[in-house]
Formats: sequence, structure tokens, C-alpha cells
Amino acid sequence: MLRSLFLFLLTFFVPFSFAQNHAYETAINSFKEAYNEGDYEKVFHQFSEPMQQVLSLDKTKEFLDHLQQQHGKIQTTKFTSFQEGSYASYETTFDNGVLALNVSLDDAKKMNGLYIQPFVQEINKTINALTQLPDHQVEIIFNSVRAFPNNTQLSIAVIENSKISYYGVLKVNDSVKTLSNKRDHFEIGSITKVFTATVLAELVAKKKLALSDPINPYFNEPFKSGPNVSFLTLANHTSGFPRLPLNVDMATIDQTNPYKDYLERDLIEGVDHLKGFSELKNKYDYSNFGAAILGYTMGKSQHSTYLNLLQKTVLNRYGLKNTFTSSKGIDSLVKGLDAEGKETSNWDFDVLFPGGGLVSTVEDLSTFALAQFKPKNKALALTRIPTHTISKSLFIGLGWHISVEESGKTYVWHNGGTGGYTSLMALDINNQNGIIILSNVSGYSPNMGNIDQMGFALLGELKKK
Repeated sequence: MLRSLFLFLLTFFVPFSFAQNHAYETAINSFKEAYNEGDYEKVFHQFSEPMQQVLSLDKTKEFLDHLQQQHGKIQTTKFTSFQEGSYASYETTFDNGVLALNVSLDDAKKMNGLYIQPFVQEINKTINALTQLPDHQVEIIFNSVRAFPNNTQLSIAVIENSKISYYGVLKVNDSVKTLSNKRDHFEIGSITKVFTATVLAELVAKKKLALSDPINPYFNEPFKSGPNVSFLTLANHTSGFPRLPLNVDMATIDQTNPYKDYLERDLIEGVDHLKGFSELKNKYDYSNFGAAILGYTMGKSQHSTYLNLLQKTVLNRYGLKNTFTSSKGIDSLVKGLDAEGKETSNWDFDVLFPGGGLVSTVEDLSTFALAQFKPKNKALALTRIPTHTISKSLFIGLGWHISVEESGKTYVWHNGGTGGYTSLMALDINNQNGIIILSNVSGYSPNMGNIDQMGFALLGELKKK
């Protein structure tokens, strides 16, 4: 009986890099409500178009009717984990038993995967030793962290109405406990792109550049006289440039420290040999290479370097004394872990630095977050203005992604991942709330999505002004 029931599977769980994970709660609650009411057509309309093509309305009705006859209505759903960076799994209690309900969402927050299977209780001996945290946050944090290997460490800042609380979390000896680590350092990965975009906004605010200015004059032929690429399209990922330079051979580089030997001459060669990028222009296509070119070109435009501009216009201006451009020599650096939980190399960057090279603390990032709440700061406000529509509820400004919830809340956010670290910074500007999480969870970990899931769950718990 069960085996035939669980042949209903759609198909493809698409790994989704945007931090829209808080949308899963809305999707699950909507599914539960429609399913319990027997409104299977409403469930069908929650599906993405490709899923509807695979699973017709009649097949959906047949499956859900069979499910309800066999197991009854849904009583409760409880998030258990975010699996393989792709889908959220919920322990779902029906009238006649407990099943695992696994859901994947596309960028329009439509279901593109729904998989129901018998629920297997994990034999998890992990001990919850969290103290000094509010009760409503303990369960969210513990359920996310227990899936990580021993020696996992998280540094968390909870900003509520501009007031900051810091929490450190460590999993060791199969226990999850608290520690003080607000001044410990982690690689922040692609959150660096927000800082790179902030440099651009500062230059624009001082009228040293315009967003529409082309970068072409700073390079050689044939790119120099080719289709114009603006600073804006690099900052909002609509230039059409590839995710990584085409002249990086991922098969031969050192995977534990992949970008240390990619130098200025390589970037120039990579730009000069770009082909077909204009075909994707004005479409969102996330690009680490584009961020690197943005930083490099801003330096050239000001007869300086990106690192000098970053230090002067952002790190010094906002008092970020513990945000560094290299992990070398930092005594308070938390060791990064690989996907198996073993210590791994830090990543070193040369010219690709603007896409992901910063090392920081939650204390410093909280200072940067509080600056975002000041309405008179024109440069920071500029970074948060939507410049491109990705979907009905997802936009991008300069560096920041912008999510608009059905509740009306708007979040600006960016996440990051390197070989030994995963991070999230998400802010509710209107209510002056935010969550910052730095961790030594590998960006290659199958459970790295738990960081985003946890962060947005915590952010959703914070009060409005």
C-alpha cells in the first residue's frame, strides 16, 4: 500500500541559491489548509508550470484523495531539515500516522517538487545544551545545528529594533551549546558583494561615477568597442557574464583554495575573450566574475585599486576595524570545515576578491547593518533600491537581493559560501530588525541550506516597530 502511494514524486529538486527559505513555511501551511479542505485544485495551483505538466489536475486529485483516505487529514507539520541544499523536509502528523513531507520551491515560490514518504525518526543523540537564548529561538537553532558535524561553530547577531544580541553556538561531543564568539572571524563569502556594491554607491553619491557608465573603455579590443556593459549591470548580475571566468579550469585547480592564482592578467584575458555575453543581457544571471570585474574596474576608474577604495569608502567610513581582506595572521579565526567536517584550507583571493574575499565578525557586520537603518545615508539607500525584477516577489538592488513577503514585509539579504564557511545577512529595514549568521559550515555541505532556513525563521520571529 505505502509503496504504491509514494510513487508520486515529482522529479527535480532544483538547488536554489536565493535565501527564500522562509517561503517554505507559507507553502506548507497553504498546502495543509487546501488539503484538509479537500480543495485539491487549490493545491494544483501551488505547483509550478513544469510540475503541472508532469502531474495533471486529475492525477493530483487522485493522489491526494488516496492520501486522505489512507492517512486522514494533516494535524501538524514540523520542519526537520533542509536537505542537500534543495528541499525542506517536514515531519507531518496525519490522523492515521506520521509521514515525511518534502517540498522544493522555484524562484516564484511555486512547488516544483513534492515527495511524501514514511517518516523515519532519526536516532539522534545530540544533546541540546543551549543556554542564554530565548526559548522561542532555541528550537530553531538546535534543529538546524544538530545536522552539522562536531566542531561546527556559529556566530549569530539578532538585531531587534536596532538592539543587538549576540549568540555563539558550538556543536562538540554531540552536544549543541553556547559560547562567546562575537569577535571571532569567519570568511563571509559572497556577502562581500554587498560591500563591493557599496563602494560603487559611494562613488556614485560623490558623482565620481554614474551607474550607467560603461566599463568598456578600461579594457582592450575587442571588448573595448563591443556592446556596452555598465557598472549597474555588473552590480545587479544582468551583464550576462558567466558565473566564473571561462579561463578557470575547475578540473585542474586546487579545489581547497581555488582562486589564489587567478591574477590581473587572467582577468583581462577573461574579459577580452568573452563571447556571447550580450545574449543574456538584462536577464539575471548570478556572476562572481562580474563582481570581480566591477571591483577591478572601479579601481581603474579612480586611478587606485579596489582594495584601497574598499578600505577608504566603506571599512574606514563605517568603523569596521575587524573586517579584513585576508585570513592570514588572524588569531581569532575560526577554522573552516569541509563537507565532511574536517578542517580545510582558507580561500585566498587576488583579482577575484570583490566577489567573495572578506573575513569579518558578527560584531562588525552588525555595525554595518545598523548603518543601513539610517535614512539619511544616501549611498547605502541607493544599494537597496530595486534595479531589476527577478520574479514577482524577488528583486535585486546593488548587491542586495530584495524579497517581498505576502505579509508585506520586505527583506534585503545576501548569503555566502566558501569551502569552509557559510554565511547569511538579512535585514528588515522598515522595522530595524536583522539576522547575521557566520559559520564554519562548508559551502559544499549537503546541509548548508540550514543556515538560510534558520536565519529567516529567526528573522520572522522578530517584532515589528
